[in-house]
Amino acid sequence: MKRISPARGHRQLMPTDVRNRGSGADLDVTHVGSALRVRSRVLLLNATFEPLAALPVRRAVTLLVCDKADPVHEDPDTELTAFHSVGTTVFIPSVIRLRHFVRVPYRGRVPLTRAALMLRDRGRCGYCGDRAETIDHVIPRSRGGTHAWENCVASCAPCNHRKADRLLSEIGWTLHTPLVPPTGPHWRLLSATTELEPDWLRYLGEGAA
Repeated sequence: MKRISPARGHRQLMPTDVRNRGSGADLDVTHVGSALRVRSRVLLLNATFEPLAALPVRRAVTLLVCDKADPVHEDPDTELTAFHSVGTTVFIPSVIRLRHFVRVPYRGRVPLTRAALMLRDRGRCGYCGDRAETIDHVIPRSRGGTHAWENCVASCAPCNHRKADRLLSEIGWTLHTPLVPPTGPHWRLLSATTELEPDWLRYLGEGAA
């Protein structure tokens, strides 16, 4: 496959014939530059800069080629990724933004996932403050506790083992982490994404920092 030189001054090179734009299915991917790491996902923002999803690179380039999105941010520490076909070359940034606002249906509580819980508790044990490795039910499920934001906390393995199926009042422990469900549009994405690009954080709000 022919290699092409990166053009840092141009985030996106537009096709020479816009009438030939299609779904992007005929585009081939090429990685150019000295690689530190290859981008695998692209953050998609609404027209209002609300984070919507972490897209596969091919889906992101389809939005760019079809003029449905514009590049917003490029990570200089990521190997430049280019999609190209006859008359079309597109360099993929790490963040893109829809040109037109998309109304997102009403969404209730953020799903409780391991990734989201670790982010809420900032990767620290809610009992001792050390690095968290597991999730613990404050009121054990064997004693009627629920699997909900209000009853789950990040925990290190030693604390989880020592607590076992006892209540905090029985062992004299206190929580250092408030057990509240996270709120905000970015948490939907955070609950479904295990790996975050560092340059996404400025677009994801305080909860991701």
